[in-house]
Amino acid sequence: MKIHVDRELCEGNSVCVALAPALFDLDDDNMAVPLAENPEGEALAEAERAANGCPREAIVLDG
Repeated sequence: MKIHVDRELCEGNSVCVALAPALFDLDDDNMAVPLAENPEGEALAEAERAANGCPREAIVLDG
C-alpha cells in the first residue's frame, strides 16, 4: 500500500497526525505529508485509521 494525500482536499486539520503520528506530519503550508510511503503491519493499520478519520477524505491508500 502506498499513502497518497490529495493536497487540494487537505485542510491541514491534523487528524491524521493525531491518529498516526509516526506516519504523518504537517508541512510549512499546514498540509498533511506522509512520512512513510509503504506502511506494513501495524503501520498499515494506523494508515487505514488515519484515512478513515480524515474529515475531507484527503488520504488515499493505493495498492
